Amino acid sequence: MYVVFVQIGGVVFDKKNITPFFKKVKFPLMAESGWLTRSLEQKMPYDFDYKGAIRPDSLKDAFLNTIDIIERNDHLGEILNYFFQGLIIQRNKQRIVLAKPLNLGILKIVDLLISHFNLNYLASGESRLPVLALYASYQCLINEIHRYDGKRLLKIESHTSADLRSGRIGDIDIVDKNNKVFESVEVKHGIKITSQLVRDAFDKFKMTQLSRYYLFSTVGINKNDLIQIDIEIDRIKNLHGCEVIVNGLEDTLKYYLRLIGDTSIFIENYVELLAIDKSIKYEHKAGWNNIIAGM
Repeated sequence: MYVVFVQIGGVVFDKKNITPFFKKVKFPLMAESGWLTRSLEQKMPYDFDYKGAIRPDSLKDAFLNTIDIIERNDHLGEILNYFFQGLIIQRNKQRIVLAKPLNLGILKIVDLLISHFNLNYLASGESRLPVLALYASYQCLINEIHRYDGKRLLKIESHTSADLRSGRIGDIDIVDKNNKVFESVEVKHGIKITSQLVRDAFDKFKMTQLSRYYLFSTVGINKNDLIQIDIEIDRIKNLHGCEVIVNGLEDTLKYYLRLIGDTSIFIENYVELLAIDKSIKYEHKAGWNNIIAGM
């Protein structure tokens, strides 16, 4: 096995041809190019001495052996057929009818959501779930709360979009009629809010004029840092004018749901986001259905 894959050419071909095709037929894929992963971008040939950290070892062996077979022009049709069958199976696994329970009380809804966030998932993407829940609530609030009259909820960004690259300052952003940021929300999963997180948030929006910046966490606020958190919030208010609001996600969801006229619309929104968000795997969808079935 002697061919060295040219990284730049591979990325270009992948982004222009393979990734668009995968998106079109809804195959599982990387955000832009599979060749951007550090495991594959080492500047060395894909021979049996390749040092890239492909894990597990069995996957690395399969990858290198497959390339070796392809370079010897052996069984190319069978290999391509096998790959496409596997991709079709993985794609179809994502197709699952999601449960939409009706007539649930607010406390029950929040209990279901917290359970959904905290299942012991093997697949990545669980940190996206609380963001989707908050976004689903804002989809309702934007139409019901006078504070948001004339405001617009921006489309939720990809989970892999870096803030600097996307130009967004929060996981959820609301803009005014002039497309200026009015309010932003950042959601932390499994990380307690500290004064340092408040400072980090300020670094994101300090060059942007906005009314409020919400910082929510699934595990609440670090109680040992409350005084310093309040000092940071006051400092930002005096220096910038933005009001930073920190809170636990569970209490926030309870409060927001009380403001929503029909919580069944919130459930519809959340389930729809679960169905279409690229970060959400089959395991997360099946987890939701299992929780609903166990009510």
